[in-house]
Amino acid sequence: MNIDITFQELTPALHDIYIKTGITSYNQHYRHLWPNGDTTTYIEHSFTKTILEEEDNNKNSALYLIKSGIDYVGLLKITFHKNIKGLEAKDALYLDKIYILKEFAGKGVGNKSLKFVESIAKKLSKKVIFLESMQKGPALPFYLKNDFDIVAESTVPFKNVIEEEKPMFLLKKMI
Repeated sequence: MNIDITFQELTPALHDIYIKTGITSYNQHYRHLWPNGDTTTYIEHSFTKTILEEEDNNKNSALYLIKSGIDYVGLLKITFHKNIKGLEAKDALYLDKIYILKEFAGKGVGNKSLKFVESIAKKLSKKVIFLESMQKGPALPFYLKNDFDIVAESTVPFKNVIEEEKPMFLLKKMI
């Protein structure tokens, strides 16, 4: 079942909704990474008012809420220019975050979100989109199905993540 979605660029009036959507979706999908399911470390680095204001004021990034009707169903964070894997910043767009509420997973939101990100990359004349994905779980097969290729290994950058859950892949999609 595909649902209609729109992308709403973040404004200060929407910060609380972005934070709530981010915390909820992150906790729905990633509690298993943390001892006792305690995601506080990640939340404090990603979804506080202070962090969000810094990110929202950064001209090199854009934050979006994903909306279906009146419901907020997820979020995106994009870095427009990033030096990565031998490419100059002008050539690479980095998808920092794509979080979708569990009840909206499998309804086409992820596909439409990737198409939206790709349209931004094309407008900016990018050559490639990069993102990172956990090596375990449903996200990796989704990205591979959407023409992303594994280009390197990485790990979750937080010390207190469960060791066997840390492995990630860096993926790219040529535009």
